[in-house]
Amino acid sequence: MDQSSRYADLSLKEDELIKGGQHILCAYQMKPKSGHGYLEAAAHFAAESSTGTNVDVSTTDDFTKGVDALVYEIDEANEVMKIAYPLDLFDRNITDGRMMIVSFLTLTIGNNQGMGDIEYAKMLDFHVPPRAIQLFDGPAKDISDLWRILGRPVKDGGYIAGTIIKPKLGLRPEPFAQAAYEFWLGGDFIKNDEPQGNQVFAPLKKVIPLVVDAMRRAQDETGQPKLFSANITADDHAEMIARGEFILDAFGPDADKVAFLVDGYVGGPGMITTARRWFPNQYLHYHRAGHGAVTSPQSKRGYTALVLSKMARLQGASGIHVGTMGYGKMEGEATDKIIAYMIERDACQGPFYHQEWLGMKPTTPIISGGMNAIRLPGFFANLGHANVINTAGGGSYGHLDGAAAGARSLRQAYECWAAGADPLQWAKENRDFARAFESFPKDADALYPGWRQALGV
Repeated sequence: MDQSSRYADLSLKEDELIKGGQHILCAYQMKPKSGHGYLEAAAHFAAESSTGTNVDVSTTDDFTKGVDALVYEIDEANEVMKIAYPLDLFDRNITDGRMMIVSFLTLTIGNNQGMGDIEYAKMLDFHVPPRAIQLFDGPAKDISDLWRILGRPVKDGGYIAGTIIKPKLGLRPEPFAQAAYEFWLGGDFIKNDEPQGNQVFAPLKKVIPLVVDAMRRAQDETGQPKLFSANITADDHAEMIARGEFILDAFGPDADKVAFLVDGYVGGPGMITTARRWFPNQYLHYHRAGHGAVTSPQSKRGYTALVLSKMARLQGASGIHVGTMGYGKMEGEATDKIIAYMIERDACQGPFYHQEWLGMKPTTPIISGGMNAIRLPGFFANLGHANVINTAGGGSYGHLDGAAAGARSLRQAYECWAAGADPLQWAKENRDFARAFESFPKDADALYPGWRQALGV
């Protein structure tokens, strides 16, 4: 059934829709299956995403038609369609009237992902009007809160050198805490890796008190504050709350130095919102493990990493992993820096839409996945700044002189970039950075072919 007469209006102008502020706009890459017209398939997609079905029904009235999602632009040659979703379509909390990402996802990438006339459809970008921005939680804490704890300026406080305890599974409580202590002697921030929680060989109630002790000893020895991101991910919100409350109680006077890590993609929006609302005084660390199932370039369905990151900011993530932009081991390109810009700035031009965040707190780009001191100067040069958290696991524990030296090498790599120095010259005067070349020789060979001669190795 061709529904384009109802669910498409190509006379609508995008700038007028944005100015009106009554719609969430979504841009998709969409291809119909063979034998189906582009506008016809797009209109069916919009119908399935809002008020329609595949037949006319007797219960439709004039009001219902007023909240139809409408296709307002198509570019068949480039497989692009754009749909305007009236704000009134989206579910609102009965407790406080606020919007929810669950409803956004249910409508915009819900049943339409399995429609018989659609070969594939993937959301590439979306625009949120001011009223919707007001109705999402947004972050309670941001990187400025971490800079304050670290004793830095709360504007442009710079690079936070972090790590992931490695190996990510298999350490018992005492070796885990010792690994944390060793890194903290040189670095700032430690996170649980996404699968670390309450394994039988490392029960949380035994691990956390040892980590608290490790943090306090490292702080005493270095005279510097330290940060820890504890994984409270769980299927049940009551379990998440129990973990969070136990951790805060264990850290006691250092509880402000604790972030809570949540596996936001596999756990879903409800898990993020539980952490955001139950623990508003903690930095909320969104780990996106598993997202590649829908965001990778190979996937033609779902949504992109940019879309995931924009949703994370709306939900209240203080920080989210954004990949390494081609500088680490993970899939990505240098142009992925737009993802970082979108979540950290108050206004940003996306692939299709200019988004104004209207003062919503920023979400920190967290850089993780195969990074080390050798790779960092190029990464910072590409991004154009270093106001990020970097969690280098192998890049710290793989350093020939140990985790503390690995942490210092990360800091020295940042200082090299900040000074505009030549990395090989910088290495001659900064031993931990120099030893990173020997620690990661394949990276050094690829990035600095003459390093052995320059450093006398």
